[in-house]
Amino acid sequence: MDSSAETKVLQALEEQQQGLADELRRWMFTFEDLVRVDDRSIMAILKEVEADTLKVALKTASDELKERIFKNMSERAVTMIKEDLEVMGPVRLKDVEAAQVAIIKIGKKLEGEGKAVLTGKGKEDAFV
Repeated sequence: MDSSAETKVLQALEEQQQGLADELRRWMFTFEDLVRVDDRSIMAILKEVEADTLKVALKTASDELKERIFKNMSERAVTMIKEDLEVMGPVRLKDVEAAQVAIIKIGKKLEGEGKAVLTGKGKEDAFV
């Protein structure tokens, strides 16, 4: 679901049941939540993501998330992605959101296969 539809659904739910809306927010995993994913899982996700999809997804990503992702890539790949981002023209927000959703789907698929752990969903999912 794109972020505008997600926002509308959660706002409507807040009007009916604030507690349920808050609970859903805690359980939802967004592209920016990748900043809390362990390095091994990020590397597994990056192996499955096409470079063009990653470039588009990073277009609106926070600097913190970009650095987290770049930390788990080779220097050469980081240089290429950064150069491409600098010269990339405007991208439709819906295309950025679609790329981000595609990456999250890959992460969830890998999590289901036991190849990645998407933390941040709740305390019981945290590592100690």
